[in-house]
Amino acid sequence: MQEQLALLEQFLAAQRPGLLADLNPALTPEDIKALEQKYNRVIPAPVAALYQWKNGQSFKSFDAFVNNSTFIPLEAALDTMEELTGMIGFDFEIENWWHADWWPLFHNGGGDYICYDAHGLFTGQSGQLLEFWHADNDRPVIAPDLLSLITALNQYYAAAPSDNEDEFFEVMSPPGYPKKFLVK
Repeated sequence: MQEQLALLEQFLAAQRPGLLADLNPALTPEDIKALEQKYNRVIPAPVAALYQWKNGQSFKSFDAFVNNSTFIPLEAALDTMEELTGMIGFDFEIENWWHADWWPLFHNGGGDYICYDAHGLFTGQSGQLLEFWHADNDRPVIAPDLLSLITALNQYYAAAPSDNEDEFFEVMSPPGYPKKFLVK
């Protein structure tokens, strides 16, 4: 994962220096532990590794990090996770509309998220990434793990022109993805 994140940083420096400048500094292991204690959650190792690279992007930045979504700072992700989990059984009456083990890492600003699924809902594969659409019942699993998503992002930048300033783009899912699931 660290190699892919270092490569991503190189691509961002060359092709999207404004976005790179908008990324927040990395969290330390002590920062991660403090957030685990505050939210009474164990942060999955791949999620911790991502945030020990960069802690999301500035709230003043609206540039897409991946798939028309920005990269959420970890504490904001934990706040969102806590809020959405609290809606299960109340606002979210449909089973699996939201799951307590979904970690929202990226959002489009409209209530939709790309989540790290620590539970492995739908496939049994813990660590997969899925899209949560607040107003739609589809829950596509777009990558088997966070490393695959970062690798796909690097493949996008490797194929993009060197003067790439595209603010809307969607990375190609790995072979066999996305996997489509509906909640009813």
